[in-house]
Amino acid sequence: MNTFHSPPPDPAEYLDDPNRKALELDIETRKGPALFRWLTVLMEHLIATILVALIVSVSANVIGRSLLNHSLPWADELARMLFIWLIFIGAAAAFARYEHIAVDFLVRRLKPRAAHVLYLIQHLIITGLMGVLIWGGYVVISRSTGRTAILGVPWNLINVSLVLCATFIGAVAIWRAWRSITLIRTGQEA
Repeated sequence: MNTFHSPPPDPAEYLDDPNRKALELDIETRKGPALFRWLTVLMEHLIATILVALIVSVSANVIGRSLLNHSLPWADELARMLFIWLIFIGAAAAFARYEHIAVDFLVRRLKPRAAHVLYLIQHLIITGLMGVLIWGGYVVISRSTGRTAILGVPWNLINVSLVLCATFIGAVAIWRAWRSITLIRTGQEA
């Protein structure tokens, strides 16, 4: 039996977009604004810490219910708060590293200038949406005066996670939009 086996495709051709390289933050090679790189690393460490605290909180409650037949109500509340922070910090860190799911079939096939026009539009839309989230978060924070039921944590300590996340994503999107404008004007390859 004579079967032709072609080598598997290189995953880099599906994962790397050469047009996007100029818009990426790279912590290892110090590419991109230092503030964004440092904040991304800080967020990643914070994510790890929150994840450990979340695992401990949930495990303590599971052990309390299973072995001691006693629920720890504070553990559920703490886990909920930690999960909210984990979601928003994770979203911001993933955005900084270009790790959100994206359909980039078209942009990969465009010439660099045309690709950056699409990137510019994309990041202007993201900036506008983050502006809406920041405003909405501000409204929620300004009207929220209560505390959580068991731990007594101010709700604003939880709500501020949305505003911080949206502010960081908006700032990175503005930087990427500016980089796209620069690359469109100069006609440089990414």
